[in-house]
Amino acid sequence: MKMKKSFYLLVLLVVPSFSSAQEHRSPYAGEERREIKALSADEVKAYLNGQGAGLAKAAELNNYPGPLHVLELSAQLRLTETEKAKIEQVRDVMLRDAIRLGKLIVEKEGDLDKLFAGRKIDEAQLRSRVAEISSLQGELRVVHLRAHLEMVRILTPEQVKRYAEMRGYENGAGLHEHR
Repeated sequence: MKMKKSFYLLVLLVVPSFSSAQEHRSPYAGEERREIKALSADEVKAYLNGQGAGLAKAAELNNYPGPLHVLELSAQLRLTETEKAKIEQVRDVMLRDAIRLGKLIVEKEGDLDKLFAGRKIDEAQLRSRVAEISSLQGELRVVHLRAHLEMVRILTPEQVKRYAEMRGYENGAGLHEHR
């Protein structure tokens, strides 16, 4: 009986301290081991591969199709060879520019991380570095959005409507003739 009491007493002492430690655990726990603390491996990969990663949602969800998805649906959209060639060209330019900017963003985020890690950053450097990264991110978003804008100059209104249907978007309101 005495052993049982000792066990319960131990449990009562340990459980509150364990739960208290869990209450203060940061959602960032584990991320301190990343090479670039501010970017996940998936984010780095997306930047380096020129992926949109949601940067063009304003266009995509307002009936401005994306070139990659248009090419994936080329048979169902009945693209002509001319349309397909134009879309591939838009995609190539977008990808080239997105990869160039993505590499710069990853590089600049790495530099910022190193300044913090080395405790060698001041307010002026902070403002300058963050402004530079933000500017690159804005340019990257423009690259992706511009490609969507180009799609409605190439596709017919019927193809745009079919694209929206195939992607599962409600396309009634907000679908305009873009040509």
